Amino acid sequence: MDKIEKEINLEPFTPPLEGTGEAGRLLIVSAPSGSGKSTIVHYLMDEHPEFRLAFSVSATNRPPRGQEQDGVDYYFLSEEDFRRHIEAGDFLEYEEVYEGRFYGTLKSQVEEKLAAGKNVVFDVDVKGGINIKHYYGDKALSIFIQPPSLEVLRERLIGRATDEMGQIEQRLAKAEYEMSFAPQFDRILINDDLETAKQEAVALLNEFLRTP
Repeated sequence: MDKIEKEINLEPFTPPLEGTGEAGRLLIVSAPSGSGKSTIVHYLMDEHPEFRLAFSVSATNRPPRGQEQDGVDYYFLSEEDFRRHIEAGDFLEYEEVYEGRFYGTLKSQVEEKLAAGKNVVFDVDVKGGINIKHYYGDKALSIFIQPPSLEVLRERLIGRATDEMGQIEQRLAKAEYEMSFAPQFDRILINDDLETAKQEAVALLNEFLRTP
């Protein structure tokens, strides 16, 4: 809800110890495509082991691609099993991205990590992030990573050279829609400079985990 301020306490927190029974917390990160979300999440996980982060693995009913492994990249379910989990209320959030193709977050895999004292990280779309935040409340910190402007985002997407202009325009239209949900997140982190944004993400998570 508040844009991140530059002056943040960087004093390191004391992480929970394994075997103490202290449950973990949750970090929810959402952003439009091209905003640096995945880069920042990987930075937190790879460069800050003191945060004891565990990535939330999504479930899907699409088949594995390439070297993808069940339980590592995704939990690969049949459509029948996915629908059965929906009916049983087993998902924190799920989405049918197009007819018959589902993605979602199983409560069981999240609760297992939390019970082990891990802090669970979600790299999800805005609606999924809002749903998870509503479910966990103060146990979760939700961060919306936002580009400085749609024009800057356009330049970044063009610079990646992975999409045709038609696809870029579609991504920009979706980004504008997603940015309308930003006020529903706990904090808005504007990624103007990636290295600065990484440190601001560290400071936000540090502050959150140090708060009783």
